[in-house]
Order: sequence, then structure tokens, then C-alpha cells
Amino acid sequence: MTAAQDLVPLPEDPLTEVASAVLGTGHHVVIDLLDVVRHHGGPPVDVVRAGDDLLPRLAHENALDQALVLARQALRPGGLFVAAVPELDKLGRLRPTAPPPKVSGRGQDRQVTVQLWDWAADGESYALEVVQLVRGAETWEVGNTVSTRHRVLSPEQVSASLADAGFGAVQRLSPAECGHPLPVWVAVAPAVAPA
Repeated sequence: MTAAQDLVPLPEDPLTEVASAVLGTGHHVVIDLLDVVRHHGGPPVDVVRAGDDLLPRLAHENALDQALVLARQALRPGGLFVAAVPELDKLGRLRPTAPPPKVSGRGQDRQVTVQLWDWAADGESYALEVVQLVRGAETWEVGNTVSTRHRVLSPEQVSASLADAGFGAVQRLSPAECGHPLPVWVAVAPAVAPA
């Protein structure tokens, strides 16, 4: 989502489904954390969401703390911050080179997303290359590529960062609890903004 939108759970979007389950039925407005960081200055929203690798990327850029403060400020009192965060802190010792490919769609609309990881020597960060393959007329073609660098975040670091940004009721939902392949963090904007 690139701008504030009504919160409507979409198929294959567990983050909005989690937010809808917490907030209940009704009209809710959601905005992506990147939009908050880049230019949000509008009225308070109900939900700020962050996709799979955004928090580790912001952490590597030393921008996570400020982004979380901006997210809290963009939310109405009682609004939700919802983020999927990979937990790779135990993998730093093993330094795997890639997770399994992700296949989505069917037939000619099928896509394959492949991630390639290049770990730092200390296991605290990794370069991430994402390659998306799409069906061409006769063979697979590269549809898109993205390269970023991420810091490994432990659950304790995520929880502390959310608390330091002024969120309350911070909770980690396991994949089994939320339907997302990664753990999802939910945090509530306080009724009164911290001083």
C-alpha cells in the first residue's frame, strides 16, 4: 500500500488480517511504514504496517528507532503498528545462503521469488538480493531484482525498540498464530503520547 487506504483484509495479506482481527469490524485506515517515513503528515491513521524485511533494513541504515517513533506519531490513540520480522539471530552462526523459493499465482500468472543471502563475517548482518521470475512466452524471465542490506534483529531487540518508541502492549505472534510465514509484531499506540 502506498497511501492511506481503508483496511480491507486481502487474500494473502496476513498483516491486514491481524490488524482487522484486533481492531474489529468497521472503517479503518492503514498506511505503510515507508510512506510514514517518507512523507506522512496527514491525519492520524488506525494502522501502520511494515512488510517482511523492512525493519531489518531500517536497522542496518540506523533509521529504525526514528521510523518507529514516526509510526507511533502517525497512529491515532489505540492504533496499531503491525510488522513481520524475520528472526535470523540464531542463523548467523550457520550463515545459510538462501531460504526456499516462494511460488505464487497459477498458470501463466505464476511467479517465483528467490532470495540470496551474503552474510557478514560476524553474522550480525547480511546482503539480500531478491530475484523475481515471471513466465515469459516460452521460458522464465527475470521480472525484477532488488538488493539491500539488513541487520539481524532478535526478538528481544524488536520488543525493546518498540517499547523505546513509546508503544505499549507489544506482542509477538508466531506464524501459527497469525498465518504469516514470519513472526508478526503488534504494538499499540498509547492513549496519551509519551513526553
